[in-house]
Amino acid sequence: MIETHYPAPEIAAPGNRKPGKLARGLRKHKNWLQILLDAIAWILAATLVGLASENPWTIGLTFAVLIAIVLHPGMLRLYGSRLQYGSLSEYGALVALTVLLGCIFLLVHPADTALAVLMVTASLVLMSGTRWLLLYIHQRTSRPRSAERVLIIGAGDATESLVRQMLSDPAGPYLPVGLIDDDPRKRQLSIQGVRVRGNSEDVADLVDALDVAGVIVAIADSKPEFLAACRERLRSSGCWLRTIPPLADLVNRRVDVSDIRDLKVEDLIGRSPIHTDMTEIRAKIQGKRVLVTGAGGSIGSELCRQLWDLEPESLVLLDRDETALHGVELALYGSALLTSPNTVLADIRDQQALDRIFAEARPQIVFHAAALKHLPVLERFPQEAWKTNVHGTLNVLRAAESVGVETFVNISTDKAASPTSELGRSKRVAERLVSGMTRTSTGTYLSVRFGNVLGSRGSVLLSFQEQIRQGGPVTVTDPEVTRYFMTIPEACQLVLQAATIGQDGYVMVLDMGEPVKIVDIARNLIAMSNTPTDIVFTGLRAGEKLEEELFGNYEGSVMKIHDKISRVEAPDLEARLLPATDASRQEIELFYTNVCTGPLPQLVDFTRVEAIGEPHAA
Repeated sequence: MIETHYPAPEIAAPGNRKPGKLARGLRKHKNWLQILLDAIAWILAATLVGLASENPWTIGLTFAVLIAIVLHPGMLRLYGSRLQYGSLSEYGALVALTVLLGCIFLLVHPADTALAVLMVTASLVLMSGTRWLLLYIHQRTSRPRSAERVLIIGAGDATESLVRQMLSDPAGPYLPVGLIDDDPRKRQLSIQGVRVRGNSEDVADLVDALDVAGVIVAIADSKPEFLAACRERLRSSGCWLRTIPPLADLVNRRVDVSDIRDLKVEDLIGRSPIHTDMTEIRAKIQGKRVLVTGAGGSIGSELCRQLWDLEPESLVLLDRDETALHGVELALYGSALLTSPNTVLADIRDQQALDRIFAEARPQIVFHAAALKHLPVLERFPQEAWKTNVHGTLNVLRAAESVGVETFVNISTDKAASPTSELGRSKRVAERLVSGMTRTSTGTYLSVRFGNVLGSRGSVLLSFQEQIRQGGPVTVTDPEVTRYFMTIPEACQLVLQAATIGQDGYVMVLDMGEPVKIVDIARNLIAMSNTPTDIVFTGLRAGEKLEEELFGNYEGSVMKIHDKISRVEAPDLEARLLPATDASRQEIELFYTNVCTGPLPQLVDFTRVEAIGEPHAA
């Protein structure tokens, strides 16, 4: 079964151009020009007042004008860089200055009150008018003329900032020619002369009417459905669609033109913005000794980056991949000599190495992210999942218990809910082993379960992108297959939140939003590329589900403990019940059958499995 998709053509960005001579001249000599214009304004105001009183240019009026012209430039530092030109603060200073000069004039000529008031009012109007005129001339001469004409969706603070930047940069890439907003109260709004021309349903008609090259959605945390609708309306126009980063990326700063970016697939898959209490998380991590297994992996490395910002006393990076350790050390320290005592090369299958490392580092908090995760290869080599995901986890748990770890967080997967694959079954056993530590350990031991992460090594997103780059086809197992998705940063942020509020012996399940069709991700990526690409459906692989689950139907009640985190029980499992690392497939299969779909019905002695596979109850 094959689909063929043809994306819209990409429009090239324009070249840069330098500001015009008039714009440069106005900018360079603005202060002296304004002093001259203000002096002329005082003379004109005095002339108008004199004509109105039928007694032009009396000695008092002449004296008032001289006072204003002489004192004006030096008072309140009106012409320096202290006040933004044309701003409300400058206008307020201008009002205060004219009133002050009027009062000085009244001290000299107390009988001419009406004359002083009229002159101050007229001069204020004239001086304000010259400032508006200069600003208008500057705006018209400095606006980009060879830039791409764009529509901006949204007429809020972000749009106001973007429009100001765009219109004041002659070399800028964008020229805003209209705004779009669905709020009826903003129908007559104009920002810097760029006015609202309709709502989002009119975008296709406005693109044609205004001859624009693209549309910018200047709404942080735009809903995916809204972005998808905008893209669909623009599909036949050939216009590009861009947006700005989420609010989380704009903390303590205003949006910049350089922030405008092309849509990403994660913008379109239904993810809601994550809001976590970083104060609470920082209090949990700051000043503590932290260790991360699998530190070089996609989740582990992002965890390390976020943990590093929370100022732990020490952060031990443990991985068996030296190249991955090089990458995460470079990201954290800006160099990667691999000589730091906190960068540790070790395999979680090696209990003696773990015991030595934990004894030296004495971590208080452990994030266990090391695992084998690729479902198809683990179906082919199930013993590897058993050795790493099950016994490797047990090794880390024992090392943590030996040094009295305060908090242990095991990174699990949604495939552990009602598992049907080697990956899911091995991670389910790992969850139960973590819960089993509550019997003997004083610390808090918990697991965090979530689905696929966009952009992780070997993820479907990267696979599709590479297939598109090579000209296709893009391979999808089934047109109806769905998965839960979240981005790596938000997954790690919620892992840290779960570590802060998680409860001993439970599985914390992250809210993954609505499941997404894999074929929709493929179609979105193809639409964003510049290459027509086929989609081929290959059929589900061994161990794969059509739809993933976050909760097994045997896991009992689900309790929500955070806006994005729920809690389910994980029946504890004693380590003594595990078959050995080198156990036979028969023993391991029998063990999985007993422990992966609920509480262990009875204690089983796996050292006494007979040839027919029937165990003896202990």
